[in-house]
Amino acid sequence: MNILIINAGSSSIKFQLIQMPLEKVVCSGLVERIGSDEAVFNYTSDSEEIDETGFISTHKIGLEKIASVLMHPEKGVLKNRSDIHAVGHRVVHGGDSFAATTLITEAVKKEIQEYATLAPLHNPHNLEGITIAEQLFPRAKQIAVFDTAFHQTMPTKARKYAIPNALFESHGIQVYGFHGTSHKYVTEKAIGYLNNRESKILSIHLGNGCSITAVVNGKSMDHSLGFAPGNGLIMGSRSGDIDHAVIFHLVNTLGYSLNDVNTLLTKKSGMLGLTGYSDLRDIQTEAANGNTACQLALEMNAYRIKKYIGAYTAAMNGLDAIVFTAGIGENSNILRKMVCADMDFFGITLDDSKNEKRSSLIREINTTDAKVKVLVIPTNEELEIAKQAFEVCG
Repeated sequence: MNILIINAGSSSIKFQLIQMPLEKVVCSGLVERIGSDEAVFNYTSDSEEIDETGFISTHKIGLEKIASVLMHPEKGVLKNRSDIHAVGHRVVHGGDSFAATTLITEAVKKEIQEYATLAPLHNPHNLEGITIAEQLFPRAKQIAVFDTAFHQTMPTKARKYAIPNALFESHGIQVYGFHGTSHKYVTEKAIGYLNNRESKILSIHLGNGCSITAVVNGKSMDHSLGFAPGNGLIMGSRSGDIDHAVIFHLVNTLGYSLNDVNTLLTKKSGMLGLTGYSDLRDIQTEAANGNTACQLALEMNAYRIKKYIGAYTAAMNGLDAIVFTAGIGENSNILRKMVCADMDFFGITLDDSKNEKRSSLIREINTTDAKVKVLVIPTNEELEIAKQAFEVCG
C-alpha cells in the first residue's frame, strides 16, 4: 500500500511516500520557510534529487508543487494518481473529539476547522492539505493523525487549569498537548535504546514550534503546551509562557485589540520578536557575529528549557534520559550545549565532542559517567503517521 504522508507545520511541509507494511520510503522531501523569498524545496527519490530556493508564498502553492513533482513524467515516482492508496495527514489539534487516528469525513473536517481557533498556525494549514489532497488523489483514503492524541494519558492534576470547574467540565478548557506524534515516536525509540520500558524520559521537541513532554513508562504524564500550542517554551514566533496580566495591559492600557494581541503572541513574538529572525540558524550566525540581541535570545531559550527540565524531573521523581529531537533539537549543537550546561546536579553532563558530531542515527552525547542519558533521536513523524494510517486502512 502506497501511503503519502503530509505534515504541514506553521512554516513548512514535510512529505514522504511510504510503502506499507514494508516501511519503505519511496521518496521524501520538504518545503520550508514558506512565505519567504528564500523558501526551500527539497525532493529525494532513488533516481532524483532536487534542491531549489525561491519564493513559495503559501502552503497551497507548496502542496501543489509537491504533487506536481510526484507525478512528473521524468522526475516523479507515480504513474497516475490512483497509485496513492491513502494520504495520512498530521493534524495538530483534535481537542476532546479525537483520541485516535481517524478516517476523514466531512464531519471530521468540520471539527478540525472548529479547533482552528486553538491552533491558528497549524489547523488551517492541516485542513488545507486535506482539501488539496482530496482533489489531487480522489480515490485515496484521507486519514488524520492528531498531535493531541498521545497526551490523552495525562492525569487530571496535570491537564486541569485552576479555573472554575464548569469551564473544564462543560467547555473542555484544559491542557491538550501537541507534537504528540513526534514525542510518541522518539520516546519509543529511547525506550528501545535504554532497553527499559519502565523509564522516565523527557522528550524535547525543538523546531519552529517547541515543546517538552514528561514520559513515564511510555505514557505522556505532563506537557509544556496547553489548550492551544502557544505556551511553554520560547518558539520561532510564539512567546511561550507569559503572565496573562500582560494581555490585559496591552488591551486596556496600550489600546491593542484582542486580535492584535493574538497576532502579537503567535506570529510576532518568540525568537522573531526578540531578534527579528525566526530561523534559529540565522540567529546562531548573528550571535556568533556579535549580535547581542541574538545572544540574549539564545540564553533565554535555553534557560526556559532548563526550568522545564527541573520541574518535570521533580514531577516524575527521577530522570533516566533526555531526548533532543526535531529540526533544532537534532541539529543545533549550540542550543543543546547551552541547555545541558551547569546541570550536573541532575546528573546531566555533556560530552562536547559527541555533541558536535552529526548522524542520522540515535546517538548518545552525554559523558560516559553521566547518570542521565542525553540522546539525539531524529524524529520521524511521517513514519509514525504511516503506521497509524496503515492500521486504519487495514
